[in-house]
Amino acid sequence: MIIENQPAWSTHIRSSASLRKSPKMHFTDVSLSVAALGADKESLLRDVKFSGFLFESLVTHDMRVYARANDASVCHYSDSSGLEIDCIIQKRNGDWAAFEIKLGMGMINEAASNLKKLIKVLDIKSIGPPKSLNIIVGTGVSHTRPDGINVISLASLGV
Repeated sequence: MIIENQPAWSTHIRSSASLRKSPKMHFTDVSLSVAALGADKESLLRDVKFSGFLFESLVTHDMRVYARANDASVCHYSDSSGLEIDCIIQKRNGDWAAFEIKLGMGMINEAASNLKKLIKVLDIKSIGPPKSLNIIVGTGVSHTRPDGINVISLASLGV
């Protein structure tokens, strides 16, 4: 009960890149890993990459809670070209939304680029367009970018 598997999203793609089917693993409670390592605020700030992995697990956990309450599932997307999307939330009726999770505001443009690439490789006629494309960040003000991608501060979730 320490690790939760996040299944891979399966959909039809137009690209020659094949989908990866392995589940992604996340901590059910990121504080357990922090406590086991004896990490404190200073050590987490020194290792931003590790902190980013913890942040992704934390947000994915929260997304699962919200998804379950809305009869939806949370998956991840990964293909052989190296494109990865942190969370795809899909309802039973097929409606879906994509989420990139980034701890730092400096990663927003890269995350937006990944979301745009996803739309290019998917067979949108077959699966339908996403209801939204989103980037969840640790701080800042939630807003919609000029390209229509939502940047959502973690504090805004569940509001």
